[in-house]
Amino acid sequence: MPKAEKPLLGITMGDPAGIGPEIIVKAYSMAPLIEESRTLVIGSADCLKLARRQVGVSVPISVVAEPEDVPEQSGGIVVIEPVELVASKIAQGTSSALCGQAAVQYFEAAVNWCLAGRLSGVVTCPINKEAVQMAGYHEDIGHQEILARMTGASLTATMLMTPGLKVAHLSTHKSLAQAVAYVRREVIVDKLLLTHSSLESWGMFKPRIAVAALNPHGGEGGMLGREEIEEIAPAVLECQSRGLDIVGPYPSDSVFYRATKGEFDAVLALYHDQGHIAIKVHNFELSVTATMGIPFVRTSVDHGTAFDIVGQNLANANGLVEAVSTAILMLNQSLT
Repeated sequence: MPKAEKPLLGITMGDPAGIGPEIIVKAYSMAPLIEESRTLVIGSADCLKLARRQVGVSVPISVVAEPEDVPEQSGGIVVIEPVELVASKIAQGTSSALCGQAAVQYFEAAVNWCLAGRLSGVVTCPINKEAVQMAGYHEDIGHQEILARMTGASLTATMLMTPGLKVAHLSTHKSLAQAVAYVRREVIVDKLLLTHSSLESWGMFKPRIAVAALNPHGGEGGMLGREEIEEIAPAVLECQSRGLDIVGPYPSDSVFYRATKGEFDAVLALYHDQGHIAIKVHNFELSVTATMGIPFVRTSVDHGTAFDIVGQNLANANGLVEAVSTAILMLNQSLT
């Protein structure tokens, strides 16, 4: 990629029938995204123009043919369209194969450009899992699965961040029964090593990481479950033997509170809701998702397509602004 003063970030529009177009036009109208980075929206100019009319803002929208065509100072939204999509053919707030396919194609284009060095990173707006399945992508449950497929990464993991709290996840898109079965020593060690190395690569020197317990009260010495004794504590000890500052397991009803008070830099949650609830209760509007284990920066809003409010000018763009800001910090290795 030609040398530029500012990094070039891709922003994928997500599902065209969701709130992705709305939060993009709102983000550009409310925050100076172009001050710290160059941004390229990967999506549909027609859908963005419809959202602009529905929101009532006047941010300029222009289309380019290649990522390299993005100027240093654009003054508005610069769009690239991997697939042609007309807004009038879309039923807003409704799942469809058309929109599911477009959402995946937007993201696949962004990933390919990141792998080729043409983008510095990517920020994603939400996709709809039902629409993705309708489009025939049966193995791609979400962004993380697509990333694993396209990058060939052997190990990926999700980290959620909001001001004052960072939570990595042992697993995400698994049923609760599957997630419990996944709590194994070797998996925990791998995810802790990945979390540690990711935080350091983003600028956090020697992070202190706590591990949440799986069972109530940390298992009560085995009375409420033996995972803490047989799997989690041995994994923590193994990481400590490698010189990492990792502690736990600590009961999940207190470990996240302790992290918000500054005792830990991050927490490893053992399943989806354990970590997501903590983040979203603490500060949902500014929560951001990041993917660990891939060869470029990827952040995302931490909410869904919100089909129930599409086109009503009700969507909040703060999460997208925060996701862009976080990606910039990660690229600059200044995340704290």
